[in-house]
Formats: sequence, C-alpha cells, structure tokens
Amino acid sequence: MIHHISIPASEPRHVADVLAELMDGRCYPFPGPVSGAFMAVSGDPRGTMIEVYPRAMVLKPGKGGDGPAFVDTVEAGIGNPPDLTAFHALLSVPREREEIERIGAREGWLTKYIGRGAPGRAPVFHVIELWIENWFMLEVVTEQMAAGYADVIQFQRLDQHFQQNTMA
Repeated sequence: MIHHISIPASEPRHVADVLAELMDGRCYPFPGPVSGAFMAVSGDPRGTMIEVYPRAMVLKPGKGGDGPAFVDTVEAGIGNPPDLTAFHALLSVPREREEIERIGAREGWLTKYIGRGAPGRAPVFHVIELWIENWFMLEVVTEQMAAGYADVIQFQRLDQHFQQNTMA
C-alpha cells in the first residue's frame, strides 16, 4: 500500500491546496529541508498524503548512512525540470465525478473522464485524468470508480487474463 507520494509543481502551495480539497483534507507546510514544499493530507486512517515540491527539486541518494539530499536542478546547474513525465499515481477521493471535474475546470487544468484497458477493447475501469498545472497527470477516482479498479487488479483476474493471452 502506498501511503504517500511526492510530486513536483510550479506552484506547490496552490497544488497542495487543491489536492487537499479533493481529498477533503488539509494543506500543511512540509517540515523538511525543502523551502516552499507543502503536504496535502487526507486525514484518513491510512495517513494518505501527497508531498508537493518545487518543480526543479529532485532527490539524490545521501552519502553513507545519510538520507536523501534535495537538489534544486536549476540552482545546481543540472538543467531545467522536464516538461512532461511518465510518473503518475491513482488517487481515490471522497468526491463525485462532477465535483472532481468542476475543480479541474476551475483550475484551468485539463480534466478527462477516460476508460482504461487494452487497446481496441472495452474499458475495464475508468479514471479522471487530472493534469496538474497541465503537465503532470494524476488519475483521480471516486469511491465507485476505485472499486472497479480494485476488482480488476486482483491476482485471479490478472492470472486468467495473462494466461489466456500468452497461450495464443
């Protein structure tokens, strides 16, 4: 189970505020060594949290027994942060589809209800793509949509699907 993730943003405070709203949670400053980082905290029993760092911030392995070092890629002369990324996460929120889409529209972020599954086949579950700041995708799902996802991502269903497709 993933309890927290960190994501980059051009406006970390604003993004954390919006994510906290989606989760019916709260936004707090991140108490770590990164200036300008914030946390969207759900308040649920699992401790679900999204850390939102300035977009140019990256983690670098620490030396010896030290934890990771935070490096600003622009200040360090490493280069600018990427315009797009393959990293994404699926976030289940206590909101309905219309509310999620309304929040995305209010922010001016691309928001799309879309089916997921094998190309050319009927979708096996649905998500709402919420493109944070129009460059970073977060899949957001209602409780009902989350149940559809969880039903599909089970060993029995996956074993059967991949067994059938590898025997052909």
